[in-house]
Amino acid sequence: MINPERAAELDAQAAQIMQANDRGGFTVPTARLYPYQWNWDSAFAARGFAQIDKDRAWQELETLLEAQWPNGMVPHIIFRRDDPDYFPGPRIWQSGTTPPSSGYSQPPVAATVTRDLFEAGPDETAMPRARALFPKLLAWHRWFHEQRDPDGQGVIAIAHPWESGRDNSPDWDEAMSRVDTSKVEPYERRDTDQIHAEMRPTKADYDRYIAVIQFGRDCGWDSMEIARNGPFFVADPGLTFVLLRADRDLLALADALGERAAVGEIEGWIARAEAGAGSLWNPEAGAYCARDLRNGLASDGVSSVSFLSLYAGLKAPAQETANIASLTRVLAACRFAVPSFDPEHPKFDSLRYWRGPAWCVVNELIGRGLAERGYGDLAGRVRGDTGALIEQAGFYEYFCPLTGRGAGGGDFTWTAATWLAWASPKHFAASA
Repeated sequence: MINPERAAELDAQAAQIMQANDRGGFTVPTARLYPYQWNWDSAFAARGFAQIDKDRAWQELETLLEAQWPNGMVPHIIFRRDDPDYFPGPRIWQSGTTPPSSGYSQPPVAATVTRDLFEAGPDETAMPRARALFPKLLAWHRWFHEQRDPDGQGVIAIAHPWESGRDNSPDWDEAMSRVDTSKVEPYERRDTDQIHAEMRPTKADYDRYIAVIQFGRDCGWDSMEIARNGPFFVADPGLTFVLLRADRDLLALADALGERAAVGEIEGWIARAEAGAGSLWNPEAGAYCARDLRNGLASDGVSSVSFLSLYAGLKAPAQETANIASLTRVLAACRFAVPSFDPEHPKFDSLRYWRGPAWCVVNELIGRGLAERGYGDLAGRVRGDTGALIEQAGFYEYFCPLTGRGAGGGDFTWTAATWLAWASPKHFAASA
C-alpha cells in the first residue's frame, strides 16, 4: 500500500499534469507526441477532471462531441491547429470538416463517463448538460451499430487498427498483412523522433496504416463503402464490449432524462450484442478474440480486452469461467497487471505499444468489471498494480508488465486521470 504522504504527492502531481495538458476546454494526451484532442483520451480525462473541477469535466466531453460528423461519427483525432510534431496531420486526412479531424472513430467510453458525471452527486447543471449530450451520444452509438455492424451480427468491427485504440495489437497482424501498400505516398514519421523506436509500431505497420487512410480519403469517407470494400474490417472484442457497456449506460441516461423515444432502439442494440458477442469466443485461446470479417479467421492470442466482457455485463457462465482462468494465468506470468497481450505468446513484446505493455486506462475498465461481478481479489490485484506502476515509474503512457518500466510519452493525461479517478488510495475504502 502506498503511504499517505506519497499518495498525496501523486494526487497533486496528477492534477498538475491534467492542468498542464489543458489547452482551453480540451486536453492533449501529452505535449509534442500527441498535440491534438483524442477521442477516448478526452473521455478518460473527464473522469480525472471530475475529481478536481466538475465543470471542466463536462467541458471536456462537450468539446469532444462538438466535432461530431453529420453522420454521427465522432472522430478519433480533432485537429484544432496544425502541428508539425505529429504525423499524419489534417492534410493527410482531408476530412472536409470544421474543425479538421480524422476519418475513423475510437471506443465510445463517453456515454459511460457522462453517466458517471450525471450520477456523481447533486449538481444543478448536470441535468441540462447531460440532456444536451444525449442526442449526440445516441447518434454516435447508432453510427457504430449501422456502419460498423452493417449485417447486424452483434459484433462491432474496426475499419482501421487505430479505431480500436490498440494500434499495433497482434490481433490485427493477419488482416493487416494483406493490405496493399504499393500506392502509399511518401511520408515522414514524427513519433520516433521523440520516443525510442522499440516502443512504437514498426515502419511496416505505418505503411499499412497510411494505405488504409488513403482508401477512406479516396472514397470521400463513405462509411458503408469502407465497411463493404475497405482493405481492413475486423470484429474487435474491445470495441464490442466498450460499446455494449456504453449502450447500457446510455439506456440508464435515457430513463433518467425521460428520453423514452430512444429506449427501444438502445434495448435492441443491447439484445443484439448479447446474442452476437459469443461469436468472438475462441475456445482454443480461452478468450474472446478478434475475427477478420473478410475471411472469418480468428486471432489466436489473449488480449487484455477479452477481460472487458465483465465490464460489458455479458453473462455467459462457461465462457466467463474460462476467461477468468485465462486472466489468472496471464497475471501469473507477469509482475504487473494487465499486459495488453499474453506474455506466454510468441508475439508478446513487453515494450512495443499494444503488443504487451500494461495500460492504466484498460486496467481501470477491467478492474471495474471484475469488481462489479464480484471478483474482488482479482480487482484488487489490478488496481493495486496500477497504483504501484505509477508510484514506481511515474505517469507514463504505458508500462512494461514484467519490470514496471514506464514507456511511451511522459506526463500523460489519461494515466494521471486514472490515478485521480480510480487508482489513488483515497478510493480504496469507498470501493471495499
